[in-house]
Amino acid sequence: MIRFKYDDKGLMPAIVQDDKNGEILMLAYVNQKAIQMMLKIGKTCFYSRSRNKYWIKGESSGHIQKIKSISTDCDRDTLLIRVTQVGGACHLGFKSCFVHPISKRGQLQKPNQKKVFDPKQIYGT
Repeated sequence: MIRFKYDDKGLMPAIVQDDKNGEILMLAYVNQKAIQMMLKIGKTCFYSRSRNKYWIKGESSGHIQKIKSISTDCDRDTLLIRVTQVGGACHLGFKSCFVHPISKRGQLQKPNQKKVFDPKQIYGT
């Protein structure tokens, strides 16, 4: 197994990118167990810092991420995971989590994408 550089909690960031068009879909955190699981099942698996548990992307929504490739940066402290996204990556219903532009004045703008699913239908209220 590759010796990755994790933070003091045993985690490192993982950037998830659409394999077809290069769009950045999301950022999440992984540890050694999550990486091993991804390699085994071929879908993204992360560690939730807020819930303190592992989760497979799409396990409740069906919006899975099929892994095409996994790379690490030169420092081995970040992963880049190229995927085929089924549905949306964002829990708010967008394809990407990065949909809120920030103006030059530092103000949050309206989303720059249309929703691809209704989160209330999947996650409830």
